Amino acid sequence: MQRFSSFTDFWPFYLKEHAQPRTRAFHYAGTSLVVLIAAAAIASANWWLLIAMPIAGYAFAWVSHVAIEHNRPATFTHPLWSLRADFKMWWMWLTGRIAAELDAAGVSRADRG
Repeated sequence: MQRFSSFTDFWPFYLKEHAQPRTRAFHYAGTSLVVLIAAAAIASANWWLLIAMPIAGYAFAWVSHVAIEHNRPATFTHPLWSLRADFKMWWMWLTGRIAAELDAAGVSRADRG
């Protein structure tokens, strides 16, 4: 297990573990679903919906690591930083800045599909 002293150190590792575009696409779908479920729970005041959030998010993410990336999800070793990184990656994608982040992390364009 790699050890990191800060989120800044963890972030490039996280991106390298998500090099394949399809892996990131599964993560984006899961994270988007989490945000939609949270919004639905707030709008409807149905707090039971919140139970579905981790199920939706992790199902998409873990399937992508097994089927596409063939690595172990960072959630198992760095759960909080992994959660933070997932939302950061999702936000970078939404704002069109993920390619620059992948470049800065050293994720080669050949690895990206």
